Amino acid sequence: MTLAYDALVVVGFGGPEHIDEVVPFLERVTAGRGIPRERLLEVGQHYITLGGVSPINAQNRAFVAALDEALRARGVELPVVLANRNSAPYVPDVLARLAGEGHRRILALATAAYSGYSSCRQYREDLGMALETTGLDLDVRKLAPFYDLPAFSDAVADLAQEALPADLDLAAPSTALLFTTHSIPESAARAAGPDGGAYVRQHLIVADGVAARLSAVAGEQLGWHLVYQSRSGPPGMPWLEPDVNDTLMALAEDEVTDVVLVPIGFLSDHVEVIWDLDTQAQATATEVGIRLVRTPTVGTHPTFVGALADRVVEELRTGSAAPVEGELCAGSCCSNPRGDKASVPGLAPVLS
Repeated sequence: MTLAYDALVVVGFGGPEHIDEVVPFLERVTAGRGIPRERLLEVGQHYITLGGVSPINAQNRAFVAALDEALRARGVELPVVLANRNSAPYVPDVLARLAGEGHRRILALATAAYSGYSSCRQYREDLGMALETTGLDLDVRKLAPFYDLPAFSDAVADLAQEALPADLDLAAPSTALLFTTHSIPESAARAAGPDGGAYVRQHLIVADGVAARLSAVAGEQLGWHLVYQSRSGPPGMPWLEPDVNDTLMALAEDEVTDVVLVPIGFLSDHVEVIWDLDTQAQATATEVGIRLVRTPTVGTHPTFVGALADRVVEELRTGSAAPVEGELCAGSCCSNPRGDKASVPGLAPVLS
């Protein structure tokens, strides 16, 4: 079989592997954003509490291995490698290695399911800036966000159902279902996707799909809320709300005693998930007398990985050498609030 690409790069966020790497890592993450050093040190304590090692790198290596195995099971063999934005192996180094091995047309897949600057365009910039600074002659394209895969919602629902305690009644008035994701500035949310507003809209689609599956289990239509976590911007800048902790306190006032918290905005249980949900949200829930059930992220769930492998195989076989109009992300899609940078083409997301 002739493939349209000769390597697959999974592009991740990255994370520190040692306590000495924590502050330099955070400095790279926040470069140019004016984040006070004391805030970096505060966030750094989250990593230090976990021994200075972010679980995200091991989780992404496991994800790459699972995806590679799924591709091989479908008769597709090509290099499947990890490259990170903020820690080794860095994107420029990985692309240089692939070029040195003779690869010329590379498909990239980001470990983020949704449209938006930080979750999509910035990964295109990571790849584009790497090509610009290294002078490598490579054709690199980024696969569209994968929020629309039915198997993504199905995997989230499967894991949520498995996590529910036997004595919890999802349909009870005293139970609330919350879906959570990373908050972003409202301006970035408005600019997300070719037509704007895609970040929130795509999360609502996933949440609705998961809720439908859980409603079938409960035997009746469940209500739910989309909430946000991990805000990090200046106090005066509007970010997406409501915050998960504020929501828990409000639910307690409404006599809710059980909350099922489903993190749909993240691929794996990395530091932000562990700290913001298992530490801070759990502390808030305990304080207001709520039993909090936090369900797992999709990780390497075989249903999800298999469906993603199918999408990768489709692109590997067909390619986008001569895309039809609208097939690639528009130049202004998910614009960079700090100015334009070189970026590789991105396959346009499905906008339901």
